[in-house]
Amino acid sequence: MNHPSGPSRGGLWRSPDFLKLWGGQTISTLGSHITAGGLPLLAILSLQSGPVEVGILQAMGSAPVLLFSLLAGVWVDRLRRRPLMIWADLGRAVVLASIPLAAILGRLTIWQIYIVMAMNGILTVLFNSAYRAYLPALVGPEHVVEGNAKLSLSDSTAEVVGPGLTGVLVQTISAPIAIAFDALSFVVSAGSLAAIRRPEPPPAPAEQRQPLLAEARAGFQALLSRPVLLALTAEAATASFFGNFIGVLYSVYAIRELNLSPAAIGLTIGVGGASSLIGALLADRVVKRFDLGRTLIGVFFIGNCFSLLIPLAASFPGLGLVFLLISQTGDIFGTIYFIQSLSLRQVMTPAPLQGRVHATSELLTAGVGPLGALAGGFLGQAMGIQATLLIATVGLLLGGLWLVFSPIRHLKDFSSSLPG
Repeated sequence: MNHPSGPSRGGLWRSPDFLKLWGGQTISTLGSHITAGGLPLLAILSLQSGPVEVGILQAMGSAPVLLFSLLAGVWVDRLRRRPLMIWADLGRAVVLASIPLAAILGRLTIWQIYIVMAMNGILTVLFNSAYRAYLPALVGPEHVVEGNAKLSLSDSTAEVVGPGLTGVLVQTISAPIAIAFDALSFVVSAGSLAAIRRPEPPPAPAEQRQPLLAEARAGFQALLSRPVLLALTAEAATASFFGNFIGVLYSVYAIRELNLSPAAIGLTIGVGGASSLIGALLADRVVKRFDLGRTLIGVFFIGNCFSLLIPLAASFPGLGLVFLLISQTGDIFGTIYFIQSLSLRQVMTPAPLQGRVHATSELLTAGVGPLGALAGGFLGQAMGIQATLLIATVGLLLGGLWLVFSPIRHLKDFSSSLPG
């Protein structure tokens, strides 16, 4: 029986507890975009940092995913997830608040920014593992897609609004004070989580725990032993590898080969964010109307076909911007795919393994990303940027074969994928 504050026939709009989670996440996600753009600007403008320092700063932000994911997954499955999320939010608020405090005292250094970036990254990994594991228990399997769609809507909105808001805040009130807004956003998020009334299923008793490495290995085994989970992770890892080709080369390609201005590049990225918004709005309706497996595979291939327009743009002089703008509309389908694939992984994973399975998938996906960035850079230098981008888009499409040759194509709906 559902708790009184749980989802009803009206969906998650009538679930006060989910609305608390969603509201807090919306505010903290926007704040995180301010920090993502604000910390590099702070290093450049206030500390006169160069490319090396900014590169180290970015690495400090991404390294926790590789170094901390498995440990975070074990903790998430050992402990109650909502308190863990609250403490992660409060921890992020404290470490980020140290930036404006140090700036006011005139003691801010690049080393402090490095440490803050790393600590914020560690706590973010912990929070993300916990909240993805917590969502199915909060809303129930029948509302997981709707929940992910609404949370993705917040992400997409922050992607559209965040960069511009960051620029305005940095210019008007300074970068350190802009970071204070993110710290405050995490306090709001922690408060919204603390207000949730729906009881959380207890974790396994302490006497049933195994050694840390054994529990981490159980996450790998759970993922590898389930063909659907394995196919989703293999596709995500393939997308991470080839997608980083595009991530490394996109701006260079647009400026040097398509002769686009930075403002035009910003316009294409904005169209991508707006397209993601549309995808988030449509995801729940699409999965209710069509077979899950065919829809998942269909939106994957349609979305990635739009990526082919990126390398083709250089072959049509004068139309480069048009091609890139149209390619970004493929994010409609990419967002629908992301929401459905994440929901499928949540529904298919047994509750006691949620944290470890998500952490293992994140580790495998993030682990190949830097390799893709390096490969894309070297191939772009050796073969030319257009040819390398063509390889990337073909690679993205081939990644869909993991889905085609898996049980995913036979799934009718999420109820048919529940763990037995």
